[in-house]
Amino acid sequence: MILKKNNKISLDKFIDKALYDKSKGYYSNKNPVGHQGDFVTSPNISVMFSEMIAIWLISFWENLGCPKKINIIELGAGSGEMMRQILKTINNFKKFRSSAKFYIHEKSQYLKKIQKNKNQKYDVKWTDNLNKISKYPSIFIANEFFDALPIKQFIKKKNEWFERFISSKNKKLQLVDVKTKLSIIEKVIKQKITNNQNFIEYSPLAFRKLDIISKIIRRNNGGILIIDYGYNSNRMFNTLQSVKNHRKNNFLENIYQSDITHMINFNYYKKKIKDMKLDFIKLTTQREFLIKLGILERAEIISKKTPFSKKTDIYFRLRRLIDKQEMGSLFKVLFASKKKNNFKLGF
Repeated sequence: MILKKNNKISLDKFIDKALYDKSKGYYSNKNPVGHQGDFVTSPNISVMFSEMIAIWLISFWENLGCPKKINIIELGAGSGEMMRQILKTINNFKKFRSSAKFYIHEKSQYLKKIQKNKNQKYDVKWTDNLNKISKYPSIFIANEFFDALPIKQFIKKKNEWFERFISSKNKKLQLVDVKTKLSIIEKVIKQKITNNQNFIEYSPLAFRKLDIISKIIRRNNGGILIIDYGYNSNRMFNTLQSVKNHRKNNFLENIYQSDITHMINFNYYKKKIKDMKLDFIKLTTQREFLIKLGILERAEIISKKTPFSKKTDIYFRLRRLIDKQEMGSLFKVLFASKKKNNFKLGF
C-alpha cells in the first residue's frame, strides 16, 4: 500500500484495505488457513472441533423446540472446513438435517470459491446481506471472525485523546497519533468513557454486524456463538498483531501478504450485546466448552478404531485445542440469546 507524501489514513481503513481490497487484499488473493498458509484454525486442527459444534447446534435446536425451519449461519467460513464437517456430522440426525438451512456470510470472493468447492455436495447458500436470510429462528456461528475485522485505536496522553493513523514518510509507513475530542470517540463507540480508561480498541464494523444479528435473534429467536482468541477485562489495551508464515510480523510490513488481527475484549462484547437487548449471555474458555460437550469421550471412541501409529496424532491435535498452554485458555466462547431459552450446554 503506497500513501502519497504527507497523506494519512485511519487505522481501520488501513486494515480494511490491507485485508479486503478487491484486487490486492490479503483475503482476496489467497487461502491463509492451514500449514501452507499463515495460520491454523481449530476446524483445521481436528474434525472433533466441528463435530462438537454440530452437537451443540442440534442441542440448541432441540432447546428451541425443534422448529421445522431453522437457519444456521457461519460468519466468515475461511476454507469452509468447519461447515463441511458440520454437514457431514448431521447426516446422522435426519430430523435436524431436514429442518436446517445453511448459510455462509463471506466477504472474500476468493475464499467463497474455495468454500463452494469444498461444500459442493451439500446444500449451502452464500449471503452478503444478513437481513435477507429467511425469517426463521437463526443460529449464528463466528469462529475467528470478529478478530479479523478492522479496528480503530484511541490513546489518551496527558489528558488528551488521540486517534491512531497510518502515514507515509520517505516511502515508509508509520503510526501517527492525531489529536481528537473525547466527544467524537464517545460518538464512535456509542458510550461514555470512564476516567481510568486510557486506551480504546474498537471495531465499528463488528458492532454493526452484532446489531443486525441481535435484531434478527430478538425478532425470530435463536442465538450467536462466538469463538475467538481474547481476554476478559474492564480495561482495554493494544492487541493489534500480524502473522505471516505462522510467525509474528510487523503489521506495517508485508502489506497484502500478511494477516492483521486483534484480540477480542470479551468483557466489552458482553456489555455491548446486553445493550443490544440479548439478555442471556454465557462466557467460558474453549477448553471448558469442548470438554463439557464431550470431546474427551469422542477422542477415546475414535482412538479405539485407530491404529496405534495414529493414536498419538489424535491426542496431539486434541491437546492443541484444549490445553491451557495452547488454545484452551486463550480462546474464549461466548453465547448470547434470549433469556427465555436458558440454554447452558458447554457453559
